[in-house]
Amino acid sequence: SKYNMLPLPQRSFLLLLLSQLWLSQAYLPVDTENVIKVCCLGATIGVASCLKIISTGDECLVERLGKFNRSLNPGIHFIAKPFEKISFKDTLREQILDVPPQECFTADNAQLTADAIVYLRIVNMKDACYEVFNVKNAVLNLCLTHVREEIGHLTLEESFSSRGELNKALLKSLNHVSKGWGIEITRVEIQHLEPSYDIKRALESQISADKKKRAAILQSEGEKTKLINEAEGRAQAMLADARAKKQSIILASHAEAERQRLEADGIKSAIETLTNIIAEDGQPRGKAIKESLQFLGLVRYLETQGKFASSASTKVLMFPSSQDNLPLNLHSILQ
Repeated sequence: SKYNMLPLPQRSFLLLLLSQLWLSQAYLPVDTENVIKVCCLGATIGVASCLKIISTGDECLVERLGKFNRSLNPGIHFIAKPFEKISFKDTLREQILDVPPQECFTADNAQLTADAIVYLRIVNMKDACYEVFNVKNAVLNLCLTHVREEIGHLTLEESFSSRGELNKALLKSLNHVSKGWGIEITRVEIQHLEPSYDIKRALESQISADKKKRAAILQSEGEKTKLINEAEGRAQAMLADARAKKQSIILASHAEAERQRLEADGIKSAIETLTNIIAEDGQPRGKAIKESLQFLGLVRYLETQGKFASSASTKVLMFPSSQDNLPLNLHSILQ
């Protein structure tokens, strides 16, 4: 049993020595030169077995007589076998740890299935070997526990909407424990959060109801906007119409004022003309002005009667009962 525990080069060397001893006991001639060659070959094989090559990015721990002795960095190193041995070897590069799916419960007692990916790096190989047994399995179980714990602090809606905060909380809580194992957790990503079948159906119903509600709100807002636009359009139309009417009234009043001014100017000119004509006959100017006014009154009176006569609704024309009631009688005109 002790022979099987020896390394292969040492077992080969021991087998060669035993063969030579057996031959010598059998009274066969022993070639000293061959024995030396065999011993040199065995020694070479033994020395070669004590050389250890460490690749870039890896690190090894060496124990001497069962006690930690040193760390081996990338390169070639000599191991004094059988007194020394490689107790632990791993990479210093970032590693990926896949956390299997597990059932979790939220703060509002909703069941979820969650899985994650953990990115880790060994920063202290000695602590990773001697502070915990099977460091990767320890990190895996730690992550499973903390995923359940962190999801239990959130409601169902928060677990879906706050995944970034959940990842940060997991990273902080995992590093708090793993740093004592020589492990640095660089990133934690929750991959999937899958609700149970009943919760999924309830969520689908809620989403459908929310869509209908939003559609109804959008439709009502559209109707509201339409009514507002129509009311604003009517108000603007009424305002424009009022402005147009106002402008029309202003223009009409200006035109009427201008007409009255022109008419007054015409009457004034007619009075002056008639007054001058009558005054040429040697009559006093005051009397001439009076007769001019009477003549113009008669003309206006006849124009008014002509308008009444031409109207389709006029049935009766009213005339003075005597010549004395006329503004100016015919006798005065002939004179």
